[in-house]
Amino acid sequence: MRPWNWTWLIGLLLAPALAGAEPAAYRVPEELADGWRSADAGRLGWNTAKLGDIQTRIAAQDLKGITSVLVADRGRLVYEQYFNGGARDTPNDMRSATKTLTAALAGVAIDRGLIANASAKVYPYFRDLGPLRNADPRKEAFTLEDLLTMSSLWECDDDNPFSSGNEERMYVTENWLRFALELPIKGFAPWMAKPADSPYGRAFSYCTAGSFVAGAVVERAARRSLDAFAAEVLEKPLGIATSQWNRSPDGIVMGGGGTRYRSRDIAKIGAVLADGGRWQGRPVISSRWVEAMLTPHAKAREDAEYGYLIWRFHYAVDGKDRAVWAMSGNGGNYVFVLPEQGLVAVITSRAYNQRNAHAQSQELFRDLVLAAAPAAGAAR
Repeated sequence: MRPWNWTWLIGLLLAPALAGAEPAAYRVPEELADGWRSADAGRLGWNTAKLGDIQTRIAAQDLKGITSVLVADRGRLVYEQYFNGGARDTPNDMRSATKTLTAALAGVAIDRGLIANASAKVYPYFRDLGPLRNADPRKEAFTLEDLLTMSSLWECDDDNPFSSGNEERMYVTENWLRFALELPIKGFAPWMAKPADSPYGRAFSYCTAGSFVAGAVVERAARRSLDAFAAEVLEKPLGIATSQWNRSPDGIVMGGGGTRYRSRDIAKIGAVLADGGRWQGRPVISSRWVEAMLTPHAKAREDAEYGYLIWRFHYAVDGKDRAVWAMSGNGGNYVFVLPEQGLVAVITSRAYNQRNAHAQSQELFRDLVLAAAPAAGAAR
């Protein structure tokens, strides 16, 4: 029996994914009993053909590993699609996007009087640990804000494999908290900018160990685990029924990465930030704290600033600079927030440790979401 010639069928199946294919038809997201309202993007002034290009380009493998893209406009879900095995009920490992949740929880703790303010000193929360190595009086001045802005004076840099505080060194120890608190004070080589010479007066150094300690401060102030506090003050008010948080070997919840949320749920966190701390009109976080989170406090790199455990990127769209806040995690996992337009976009991806993961998610947001959005100030 002659083997079946599959060529014509494969061509037929792949045709929609080929370059130059027509954009996929736009569909209004479903309204479920989860608090999200839906709206027709076209009626709100969105370019739905460009939104359709998202599905076309992912199907053509121009953008690899993307598992979901969701877009919300002023509290209304206007786009929701899943790809490459992603599904509505599948939790996504958001990696370092978790850090922004830790900053939000610190704010709620301050709102409730559990922590005095962002200037609260860090080390007094851990006196019970006894003597710590590398004791230095300068550490007594470390504040919660130093941790939230990645600008403490610990010698800790995840981008430097030789750094004492690189996160990979922490993960192989039994006591992450002691690991972080015992980090030495960093020195500044002649070619390195000191805090006093840096924008905003802070020398940025990406340090997951610091955000882990920030989460531990919230745990101690709230007298409960970070995930339990999150369930009470964030997830329950937002109607989030499930999440998964990692823990250190000695049981402290990891505030620096690895939480798992469904796409529609993590989008709610973005919506709260976009609306000054409110969800569907109800306050969840104080507007004062959200404003502080979404204020540049450190220069992270030439094209980005850093707020409270959240990035601010700049994109050129139609010849104009657009500053966009972003929860960002390994693999290209993002929650983009543009408060002045009430715009939130979630992109989840499994391209973990892939060199182009961040670049392609940012490209997708810039070229297919931000470029499709109604002009700023347009009546809607």
